[in-house]
Amino acid sequence: MQDRTNDPLIDVSQLTVGMFIHLDLGWMSHPFPLSSFKIASSDQLLILRRLGLTQVRWSPAKSELPQTAANDAANDPAATAASAEAALATPAQPSPEDLAREAHRRALAAQQEALRLCEEQYGEATDGFRGVMDLVQTDPHQARTQAETLTAALLDKMLVEGDLNMRLLNEAAGDRSTAHALNVCIIALLLGRAFGLGRDEMMDLGVGSLLHDVGKLEVAARLRHRDESFTAAETQAYQQHVVKGVAIAQTMGLPPGPLLIIAQHHEHADGSGFPQRINMDRMSTGARIVALVNRFDGLCNPLITSKAMTPHEALSLMFAQGRNRFDATMLNAFIRMMGVYPPGSTVQLTDDRYALVVSVNSARPLKPRVMVHDAKVAREEALILNLEEMPDLGIRRSLKPQFLPRASLDYLSPRARIAYFFDAVSTGPGELAA
Repeated sequence: MQDRTNDPLIDVSQLTVGMFIHLDLGWMSHPFPLSSFKIASSDQLLILRRLGLTQVRWSPAKSELPQTAANDAANDPAATAASAEAALATPAQPSPEDLAREAHRRALAAQQEALRLCEEQYGEATDGFRGVMDLVQTDPHQARTQAETLTAALLDKMLVEGDLNMRLLNEAAGDRSTAHALNVCIIALLLGRAFGLGRDEMMDLGVGSLLHDVGKLEVAARLRHRDESFTAAETQAYQQHVVKGVAIAQTMGLPPGPLLIIAQHHEHADGSGFPQRINMDRMSTGARIVALVNRFDGLCNPLITSKAMTPHEALSLMFAQGRNRFDATMLNAFIRMMGVYPPGSTVQLTDDRYALVVSVNSARPLKPRVMVHDAKVAREEALILNLEEMPDLGIRRSLKPQFLPRASLDYLSPRARIAYFFDAVSTGPGELAA
C-alpha cells in the first residue's frame, strides 16, 4: 500500500488544475467519487475551497503541471544546472524486460490503490450503517437523519459520468446483518440507476433498502434468519419482522417510499409472499427491486456458509425457478447488470485456466474482469485481466470453488461471504488488457 505521509502539504488557495491531491477526510465528508484524484476543473477547485480545509496533501509525481514546473526551474539556478547536467548524461536505454517490469509495477500499484479506496469507502459506509442501527431504538428521528445522510453520500459517489463497476471486496463486513444491509442497498441503488430513477426515488430506495430488515431488532436472535427446520410458530415469529419493521419505520417518521419497501420486501410478484400476499401490481417499484436483491444476497450469503450458492448459481436459480416471484423486466435487467458471471464467481476460461471474477461492468456483462491463477506470478502481484479487451479469451463455465484444483483454490481464495461495492470504470493502467 502506498505511503502518503511523505507527500507535501499545500495551501488550498494555491491549488491549481492538474494537481493530484489526497483528501484526508472520510468519503462521506466530500462530494468527490474518490479521496485521491487529479484536479480536472475550476469547478472542482471551487468545491475544494468550500470544504473548510486549509491544506491538503499532493503528489507532484502524479501531477501534470508542465508550465509550472518550467517556471520553477527558470527561477531556481540549481534546478537549471541539474537539468542541464541531466540532459548531457546518456543513460542506457531500458531493455524490453525492464520496461515490462516497470509497466507491471505501475499497473499493480494503480490496481491496489483503487481497491484500497473502494474498501475504505465500504468501511465508512459500514460504520455509518452501524451508527444508524445504534440509534433506531433510542433516537429514531436521528436514526432516520443518519440513514438519509448515508444514502445521500452513496448517491453522490455514484454521480460519475459513464459506467460503474460492481466490485468484489476482499473482506465482508464483520457481522452478517451489516454486510447484508449494505449489499442489498448498494446493488439496489445500482439497479435503480440502471432504470433511470430520479434523485428522490433513489433516496427512498436507498433508505428503504438499508432499513428493510430493521424489524429484526425486535425478533429473538435465533429467529432472525429463516431456517428450513423452523416450526410453524417459529416461521410466524420470523415473519413478524416485517410488521415490526413497519412500526419502527413509522416511529422514525419515514416517508411512504421507504415505508413500502420495508412492508413489501418479502412479497412476490405472483402473490405467494408475506405478510400481505399481494401481487406485483400492488408492490412499489422500490419494493420490487429490494425483493429481488434481497433474495439474491440471501442465496449467496446464507447464515450457514456451507449452503452458500455461487453468484452465478444464485442468478441461474432465480431465473429458472423464481421467475414468477419477480417482476420479469426487473429480473432480466438485474441479470444484465450483474453479468452472467457476477463478481465472486469462480470460472474456467476458454484457455483452460481458472479465475475469480472480481468486477463487472454492466454494459459488458459477458466480459468481466478476472484474476487468473498463474503459477509463474505471485498471488499478491497478479494483475486483473479485462476480458472485454481480449477478444480471443472468454469464460467457458462457472464452477463451485470446491471443484477447483487445489492449487487454484489456494491462489484465488474465493470468499466465504461476498461483499460488493462500486467504483468508476477504470481507464488507467490498473488492469491488464490485450
